[in-house]
Amino acid sequence: MAATVREYKEELKYLNKLSDNCWQIKKGFVDNMKVEGRFYVDSKLEKLMFEELQQACRSKGVGGFLPAVKQIANVAALPGITGYSIGLPDIHSGYGFAIGNMAAFDMSNPEAVVSPGGVGFDINCGVRLLRTNLTEKDVKPVKEQLAQSLFDHIPVGVGSKGVIPMGAKELEEALEMGMDWSLREGYAWAEDKEHCEEYGRMLQADPNKVSARAKKRGLPQLGTLGAGNHYAEIQVVDEIYNDHAAKKMGIDRKGQVCLMIHSGSRGLGHQVATDALVQMEKAMKRDKIQVNDRQLACARIHSQEGQDYLKAMAAAANYAWVNRSSMTFLTRQAFAKQFNTTPDDLDMHVIYDVSHNIAKVEEHMVDGVQKTLLVHRKGSTRAFPPHHPLIPVDYQMTGQPVLIGGTMGTCSYVLTGTETGMAATYGTTCHGAGRAWSRAKSRRNLDYQTVLKNLHDLGISIRVASPKLVMEEAPESYKDVTSVVNTCHDVGISKKVLKLRPIAVIKG
Repeated sequence: MAATVREYKEELKYLNKLSDNCWQIKKGFVDNMKVEGRFYVDSKLEKLMFEELQQACRSKGVGGFLPAVKQIANVAALPGITGYSIGLPDIHSGYGFAIGNMAAFDMSNPEAVVSPGGVGFDINCGVRLLRTNLTEKDVKPVKEQLAQSLFDHIPVGVGSKGVIPMGAKELEEALEMGMDWSLREGYAWAEDKEHCEEYGRMLQADPNKVSARAKKRGLPQLGTLGAGNHYAEIQVVDEIYNDHAAKKMGIDRKGQVCLMIHSGSRGLGHQVATDALVQMEKAMKRDKIQVNDRQLACARIHSQEGQDYLKAMAAAANYAWVNRSSMTFLTRQAFAKQFNTTPDDLDMHVIYDVSHNIAKVEEHMVDGVQKTLLVHRKGSTRAFPPHHPLIPVDYQMTGQPVLIGGTMGTCSYVLTGTETGMAATYGTTCHGAGRAWSRAKSRRNLDYQTVLKNLHDLGISIRVASPKLVMEEAPESYKDVTSVVNTCHDVGISKKVLKLRPIAVIKG
């Protein structure tokens, strides 16, 4: 034990607090660091971070997960990384990259790599927010019926199968076309596409780079929510921090009802990542690429393996947008049926759709020079500032909407991107609360009936396919989303616009 405590103290020498909310991880914290690390936390989140680091130190040789701080540093050792390896306030341990870790790689550097661990297994897991012209008073009397209607319309759970007709030919088209496929088939409105990151379609997608096994897994799952932390949630506007930005999003009063959908690319995306990791391990041996953690398997961006992965990842991202579009269609049906009107009359427009797990080629300023970078965002959200050419016309004066999902039973937030964030984090901010407990720990420490009672006392209706998910996704399992959001707001990498309070939750 003395050795591990000594080692822990030694590691602390490489950590330097730069400001109230920003820490530096100096080179030398782990071997071969090309750049420094940075992570953003407030005092509450900082305590969690260092507890995790200390616990991991104590469990060395016993097989504990690498804590997030170590993972940020290991990413800083990857070839071709530029700037910093950055941890957002919701950061927690993940596969390869921590969840809440972003890193950018210089496309002009022949050594630069792409790593599936920097995207995650649920490619383009993301959040979509719809507004309505309903108020809490309109919904409250029929809340239970509306929750049940949503649960009936949207297939949920691990083995759920979609209700959107889909054959092999249609799947190929969806992988290539993204939301253009949804639009063509009548499952989306033209405005939906305008209010979606990448306009709902990554053009480099190549369905031929997606394996037959991945397609087989994805074929029955289109238009399904899945399990884990995915949800559809009826929410009420609780606070408005920026009236101008809120009005641009179609939010003009407290009590206005919104709908948030959180889901990704299901089994198809998971298989794309799995397939790529196998190929990249071979590429690493061939190209003699050294990494600190084998979960950071990677390939040169311009290698065959790197390009194949990026094309398959883009196809999986397109699948995820089609998936969220299909659930938007089903949600609009459920609301229209309940209120005996049309989705159009209910003003059920998409405010925005953001990605949380994706790698994208973007233009950024690095040391005063414009560079083309491959930006990995894992468990983090793009947050571009006002006047950026890649955000919709509606949001040119306010900045890109950023959707931060809370936990089952806690609030969610809408933020906007800033110039500060563009310079400090390549236009990136947090994505949610971030886990504080593992799923196993949640099941051990929480009681199903107690969690349900707590939600009921908060006035939140719930429909869930699996009782164990109630413990795994309980608010106690996560960090405080308000601390996470306030950290980003105080640092200036994104700014608060709205707070949303849940009144009904649909889970897998």
